[in-house]
Amino acid sequence: MTAMNEDRKARAHAFGDELYAALRGRHTVAPLTERWPEITVDDAYHVSTRIVQRRVSDDGEKIVGKKIGVTSRAVQEMLGVFQPDFGYLTDAMWYAHGEPMPIGEELIQPRAEGEIAFVLNRSLKGPDITAEDVLAATEYVAPCFEIVDSRVRDWKVKIEDTVADNASCGLFVLGEDHVDPRGLDFPNLAMKVYKNGALLSEGLGSAALDSPVLSVTWLANTLGKYGITLDAGDVVLSGSLVPLEPVVPGDQMHLEVAGVGTAAVRFT
Repeated sequence: MTAMNEDRKARAHAFGDELYAALRGRHTVAPLTERWPEITVDDAYHVSTRIVQRRVSDDGEKIVGKKIGVTSRAVQEMLGVFQPDFGYLTDAMWYAHGEPMPIGEELIQPRAEGEIAFVLNRSLKGPDITAEDVLAATEYVAPCFEIVDSRVRDWKVKIEDTVADNASCGLFVLGEDHVDPRGLDFPNLAMKVYKNGALLSEGLGSAALDSPVLSVTWLANTLGKYGITLDAGDVVLSGSLVPLEPVVPGDQMHLEVAGVGTAAVRFT
C-alpha cells in the first residue's frame, strides 16, 4: 500500500478500531466518507487491514482467503458503487454446507449472494497474472453463498466505505461439490437461487467481471499492487452472479450451478 503520513495513518487506525467494535457489538456507524471526506481507497484499505489485524490478534482468527466484492452490474446498481473491491476471509466466517448459520447472533443487516468459489493449490502474485495462470493455480471450484454484511448504517456506502469495512464481509458457505475448473465455460455458467423453496433469481458467470476467472485475475493483480499474494490453500470468492437478497433467521436458501453443483444454507 502507498505510504501514509502519520496523521492519516492514525485516522485509519482509529476508524479500523471503530469498525471492529461495531462488528463485535453488532451495531452500525455513520459512513466514513461523511466524516472523512478526503478518504482515499488506499486509506480505506489501511482501515480494513486494521480490522483484520484485530480479528487475528484479539480473537485468534486465521486468514483463509480473500473475496472480491461489487463485481456485478446488479450489485453495483443496488449499492451505488461502480468498481470492485476486495476483503479478507477468516476461518470464523466459514460455515459448512447445510449447517445452520446464526445470522441473528453474528450479523447486523445481512444480504445473501450466490458465487463461484476458487480453492487454490498454488500461489498467485501480481502483476501480470493471466486467466490461464488462475486456472493452473486452482485445485477446484465450488458453488458458494456469501452472506455480506455492513457495519455502515443502512448500507449507505461509497466505495471507500465498503473497502474500509473489509469489503462488507460477513459469512460464507461452500457447497460440497468440488469441480476441476479446466474445461468449464465460466462466462456461461448458469446459476439459479432459491429462497424458502421458491425460485428467487438467476444469473450467469459473465456477471462477475465477464467471467469468475477474470474476476480472480483482477484480484491477483490488484493485490499485487499492495504487495499481497493469493496463497496456496486460499479460498477466493469471485463475486456475485445474482442480486443481493436480504435474509432473516428462519430463511433457507439453496443454489444450483449447472455443471458445478449446489450449495445450501439455513439461517438461524
